[in-house]
Amino acid sequence: MPGTPTGKSNEKGIKNSAASENPTAAKSPATPRRRQARGERRISQLLAAAAGVFCRTGYASASTNAIAREAGVSPGTLYQYFPNKEAIAIELGGLLLQRAKETHGQAFRPENLRRPLPELLDAVLDPVIAFNCENPAFWALMHGTGVPGIAQEHEELHEGLLTRVEAVLRDFCPAATTHEIAHTSNMILGIFKSSLDLILAHEGDERAAYTAELKTVLLRYLEPMITTTPPR
Repeated sequence: MPGTPTGKSNEKGIKNSAASENPTAAKSPATPRRRQARGERRISQLLAAAAGVFCRTGYASASTNAIAREAGVSPGTLYQYFPNKEAIAIELGGLLLQRAKETHGQAFRPENLRRPLPELLDAVLDPVIAFNCENPAFWALMHGTGVPGIAQEHEELHEGLLTRVEAVLRDFCPAATTHEIAHTSNMILGIFKSSLDLILAHEGDERAAYTAELKTVLLRYLEPMITTTPPR
């Protein structure tokens, strides 16, 4: 995902007049807290830079030097926070996985699932597509090759999403068998993932057009199966 550019922090030292009069004041807990805040900002800066590099080059071709350049810091500064590229990918992947789970929870809210099918598709697909467009590094990491440490978490995310889709189908297609529900759910996710490749590869009107096509495909696929609409 093209990383969100982050400017270099303009960190100004805050002098405490009491500290100059009393040397022990310099050991106040405020100092570790300030250092911690600076460290968190630096980590966010490095993760944003890594996101941009992973999107442009892929994980395998990315390097810590390229990430440091993207962040505007020296390799030595990067190594103060991350020992290698793998650690950066694991940290970034974990953060994006958590955000993805939150997005899925938002998309599959109960009130969304009581809507007619066309409105339900909008309510579920729009936030999930928006998340992937805003965080393309998520797609690059989850579907790239050689990315360490996050395969199991990604599989759990996929299984969770599959379970959500199956639950929706059971409400809309109460006569369908468990076998039919499983096949249809896997097909829906397959269509979505294939379409997301096209959506992420375009911008503006073209992206909107592919998004609309995805919704049309799913609507035409699912309409013949729908036998009931859950009560509002």
